Amino acid sequence: MQFKKSYLEKLGATIELTTFAPEGKNAEYHAILHVESRDETFQQQLRRISLAEEQLMSLPDMTGAKPVFKRYFLSDATNQRPLMPEAGTCTVSYIQQPPLDGSKLAIWLYLQRGTEITPTADRMQSTLVRSGGYEHLWTMGLTIGEGSSYSQTQTLLEDYESLLEEHGMTLEDNCIRTWFFVRDVDTQYKGLVLARWENFAQHGLVPETHYIASTGIGGNPSDPKAIIQLGSYALNGFKPEQQQYLYATSHLNRTSDYGVTFERGTLLRFGDRNHAIISGTASIDNKGEVLHTGDVVMQTKRMWENVESLLAEAGMTTSDVAQIIVYLRDGADFEVVSKMFQQKYPQVPAVFTLAPVCRPTWLIEMECIAIQAARNDGYGDF
Repeated sequence: MQFKKSYLEKLGATIELTTFAPEGKNAEYHAILHVESRDETFQQQLRRISLAEEQLMSLPDMTGAKPVFKRYFLSDATNQRPLMPEAGTCTVSYIQQPPLDGSKLAIWLYLQRGTEITPTADRMQSTLVRSGGYEHLWTMGLTIGEGSSYSQTQTLLEDYESLLEEHGMTLEDNCIRTWFFVRDVDTQYKGLVLARWENFAQHGLVPETHYIASTGIGGNPSDPKAIIQLGSYALNGFKPEQQQYLYATSHLNRTSDYGVTFERGTLLRFGDRNHAIISGTASIDNKGEVLHTGDVVMQTKRMWENVESLLAEAGMTTSDVAQIIVYLRDGADFEVVSKMFQQKYPQVPAVFTLAPVCRPTWLIEMECIAIQAARNDGYGDF
């Protein structure tokens, strides 16, 4: 894994980039772009960060790289989304989770080189990636503009399951990862939890089988009538034994113990590499109890322990982490937490956003993706 951080002084923008590019193999890139506020309007900041994205794509190391998905973290999604051009290069998520560095937006980009990438591959504008006998389906930014959090979750999942069927996939066999962004998570999360639990049970996703790695977090869709926004990643063409669910029972309990239906993490084994997808993780113990109530520093440390225990179960360490998203309930905690992360993860692209966690007493949550070189005989390369 290679890390590069570039400050573009003229644009007032920073590019944080990790590259996983084994010789002769397909390459993967995670980039997070930040822009200074400079007391400018959203349009001015958008222009500068877009120019920074162009510079990213012009780097020699990025030759041949194409975007798979993109997420915009916005400070006011309802008003800012109409000012942004339509994206056609990949599936895109626009979510109101204000960057805590004082800017109006940040971008997370996932890119690949060497694979066959088809943007706008279906009616939901998914990106379809083919390589090594696999089909990777990334579908972002799904919303509907009517109903309760329960009914919106129900409809979104049913629509997504219909889309998977069109690609020859199912939720239970092929969906690897989801994101649920919830408007007013403190009051609307229960509807999501119930609808997801009912839907999953219909598909045989119960505590005795498995769930899906996920983050459920506060975030406002750009449509003010949308309460829930769904993003997802599905994979076809793999053998069941290539996927391993991560539990880290020394530190964490099963989410089903308190009525929530997601896996703590998932390990995917390909012929030439492993992927660890770590769900939204907070300061919790193996009895499901919140630890260090009211202390963001201690919650951060326990959160790190939990993530490290999940990575260890996948045979990885923090040195394999390719990107991080940090969610804070209180923006006033940004300065102390960002300093802690700079010491702990100095060479990992990260974005810090204002996004309340699903339990009010949780002050911080993080998610990450890790990539590790491997030789898994009998499986196709990534």
